[in-house]
Amino acid sequence: MGGCFSDVRGGKQAVGVGLTGPSLPPMPTTDAALNDAVDHFFRSRGLHPQFTQLELSLSGSNLRDRDIISKSDPMVVAYTKKRDGTLEELGRTEVIMNSLDPAWIEKITVAYHFEIVQPLIFHVYDVDTKYYNLPVKTLKLNDQEFLGEGSCVLSEIVTKQGQSLTLDLHNRNGSRGLKNLGKLTVHAEETVASRNAIEVIFHCSHLDNKDLFSKSDPFLRISRIVENGGSVPICKTEVVDNNLNPIWRPLCLTMQQFVSKDNPLVIECFDFNTSGNHVLIGKLQKSVAELEKLHKQKTGASFILPSSAQHGHEKVLKGQLFVDQFCEKQLYSFIDYVSSGFEFNFMVAVDFTASNGNPRTPDSLHYIDSSGRFNAYQQAIMEVGEVIQFYDSDRRFPAWGFGGRTIDGTVSHCFNLNGSANGVEVEGVQGIMAAYASALNHVALAGPTLFGQVINNAAEITRQSLSYNSRKYFVLLIITDGVLTDLQETKDALVRASDLPLSILIVGVGGADFKQMEILDADNGCRLESSTGRVATRDIVQFVPMREVCGGQTSVVQALLEELPGQFLTYMRSRDIKPSAVNITQTSASYAAI
Repeated sequence: MGGCFSDVRGGKQAVGVGLTGPSLPPMPTTDAALNDAVDHFFRSRGLHPQFTQLELSLSGSNLRDRDIISKSDPMVVAYTKKRDGTLEELGRTEVIMNSLDPAWIEKITVAYHFEIVQPLIFHVYDVDTKYYNLPVKTLKLNDQEFLGEGSCVLSEIVTKQGQSLTLDLHNRNGSRGLKNLGKLTVHAEETVASRNAIEVIFHCSHLDNKDLFSKSDPFLRISRIVENGGSVPICKTEVVDNNLNPIWRPLCLTMQQFVSKDNPLVIECFDFNTSGNHVLIGKLQKSVAELEKLHKQKTGASFILPSSAQHGHEKVLKGQLFVDQFCEKQLYSFIDYVSSGFEFNFMVAVDFTASNGNPRTPDSLHYIDSSGRFNAYQQAIMEVGEVIQFYDSDRRFPAWGFGGRTIDGTVSHCFNLNGSANGVEVEGVQGIMAAYASALNHVALAGPTLFGQVINNAAEITRQSLSYNSRKYFVLLIITDGVLTDLQETKDALVRASDLPLSILIVGVGGADFKQMEILDADNGCRLESSTGRVATRDIVQFVPMREVCGGQTSVVQALLEELPGQFLTYMRSRDIKPSAVNITQTSASYAAI
């Protein structure tokens, strides 16, 4: 099969390798694929959705070629069609370079409700080469070439023999026209409720050289054999340049990927080419159990090369695959930690800068309406507060304001919202609302907008807690109109804080340009860098514009909790902090009962 089995970064990065070190797979991003935190929130309110979590694997054939010199570089965007006819995005595959017959590795997660008709729409795009350095999540679809659309109902896939359905691609208006736009095959599998995973390190020796003027640039692609005899790609390693004896970084395979230790896996070694026309160096078939045996015996497995000249004949190669490390791991979930006594502590900071407008005029974001209608900040505090209050163990919030001129006439970039000199904490969401309304009567809006001091204060509280309790995780909520003055100082503070059990949710109110907030969010795949060149240990920022929540594009629960579980788990796993085993067993039993 041609093409580069890759993500968007030119195809050299690993894809689907799971949880190695601090890295994490992306969390589901829509209500159709609830993450642990969202599911737990709704279940606690007596809402127990009866659904089966599925993963959709996608492959294409005979896709339309829109490139002149090479072939199309396809990506699939999957949607579910809601009752009002609007499309809600479920997820995106990676980009596969230069291929009209792609097999994507990234899966689409969807919750299958037996009692509901769930129409699915799949759009296939040819991604322009200038966007290869961007994560697919950030790609603007209008900038890409549309290759075709396929549609079905989820139950059609589930009830099909082998749970695979092949769709004819057509134009957006539903017409197929005279031109064949190719086919898209969708394969569904139920997610495996297991924490079991394996971490392996592969190396190869004496690989065949496929390059003329240098050495091969090898990478491995691993696929799982499925019931109908076909294979589904589950991951690929990064590319090791110019090396016939490569050692790859550790990769972690979950039981969802390999199903069982006896299930056969196809391991293919390719020589990477930037054109996407990768050359097969060799392949072999081994189960996870057999890989474990190779590790214990410290022996290698020889690659074979299928011969096209004589059908059925396979050439055994000198090149071999070795397993340098094999260990079984337990991957604990967000709920495992929460249910075993890990606590969340939220802190709140409100923007009191002059860019919000005079609080006494109705066009101000801080205007308090006598009719009781909430302003933008009150609405954000109430809607966001319900969610964060649920996850906060004692519901006592340190609450600050920033950018305001306090009673003593000085501009403060971090003052106690309740006006008290003795304590910064307030009781619950109503306490935040009362302190906010009171502060508007005593604090004049000023500026500039500086996040640095608020972030440093939150980091210091977090740092102090580590000395006596490692089972706390802190979340700072910043509500702002988005006009930031100290961007680099804020980056420096965030980079320093990235080593701590701390996440920062930035909620944007009003209609300002939030480009600076999006930079801090680092969803473009590039971690923040400080003025001294230090790179953040992990991404700890999530930005949520309230206008999207209010516009119905996403729920406030989904928007706020989209990245928090991943950030939390990244920290806990990187420090090898485990939840209590007793509570895990109880949690698993109760969820199984539901």
